[in-house]
Amino acid sequence: MKKWLSVLCFLLCLTPVKAVNFQGKAYIVMDSYNQTVLEGQNQNAVQSVASISKIMTAIVAIENGQLDDEYEIGEEVNEAWGSGVYIHIGDRINLRDLLHGLLLRSGNDAANVIAKNIGGDIETFVKMMNEKAQELKMTQSHFSNPTGLDEEDDGNQSTVYDMALLMSYCSQNPIFNDIVMKETYLREDGGGTWHNKNRLLNEYEYCVGGKTGFTKKAKRTLVTRAVKNDISLIIVTFNCGNDFEFHKDKYEECFEKYQNILVLPKGIYQYHGHSFLIDQDLYYCGNEAVKASMIGNQDSLKVYVSKQQIYEVKKEAGLQTILRYWMILLGEFVNG
Repeated sequence: MKKWLSVLCFLLCLTPVKAVNFQGKAYIVMDSYNQTVLEGQNQNAVQSVASISKIMTAIVAIENGQLDDEYEIGEEVNEAWGSGVYIHIGDRINLRDLLHGLLLRSGNDAANVIAKNIGGDIETFVKMMNEKAQELKMTQSHFSNPTGLDEEDDGNQSTVYDMALLMSYCSQNPIFNDIVMKETYLREDGGGTWHNKNRLLNEYEYCVGGKTGFTKKAKRTLVTRAVKNDISLIIVTFNCGNDFEFHKDKYEECFEKYQNILVLPKGIYQYHGHSFLIDQDLYYCGNEAVKASMIGNQDSLKVYVSKQQIYEVKKEAGLQTILRYWMILLGEFVNG
């Protein structure tokens, strides 16, 4: 009996991971550390993205405002409809509360208040959103408002690929991460408790954040991030009716299928007579051995794996940098 059990366990270990079926318009799985695309469908299909565009609203606000800044609510809340956090003209509320209302409850009123006070007016703030999109190379994205509403126009247009790029960038910001990973938030102004609409935080132990979205035009949109065994993945879906279940199952499939592979150890690298310091071990999330390649000049060095850029050094290492690096290595060697 034990023999047959051993054979059965061996066969189960050899069984390939069953692929999770996707039923929807578009999806993508991206390694958030170096923006490597692991898999997807219709990655460049452009459509209204609904409230997941509030991720851009949030990061522009975080980078241009102070959490303790307090704003007085004005007429801008009357321009918002749909989901809200029910703030009123004349109320005073700080940016920290507004950001939680924006990302946990998808408050359109909170989005307008943030935009008006960070940008001076909503139109200027939207310009800041589009400038950030250009900076992040979200080449197929255009933002028309801070809310994601699309009843009066085409709303905020993007792709699952561009939204994954955005989430990858935001996941490097500790303030953003602290907000989106909360299941609940007690408002500092004493206005009660907000519960996160991202059910995956409660239903999947490895989920560390995300943002939901829905309009009649966009259908369901969802961005989430999960971390397991030092692998950080982002999934974005458009018009997927069972999106929470799909995200959970797809994460499990990918965490089983992929691993971080060391492709280039940290060190000083020579490229056509120029020295560059890569100050961290470079990993590639995949399921087979891969090699890194380099392209550069005296101004920068780019590292590629499977034709995808995973790292860039923008400045040639001077003699002092090289000597300091070798001294650090020597210290690490001496100290064991």
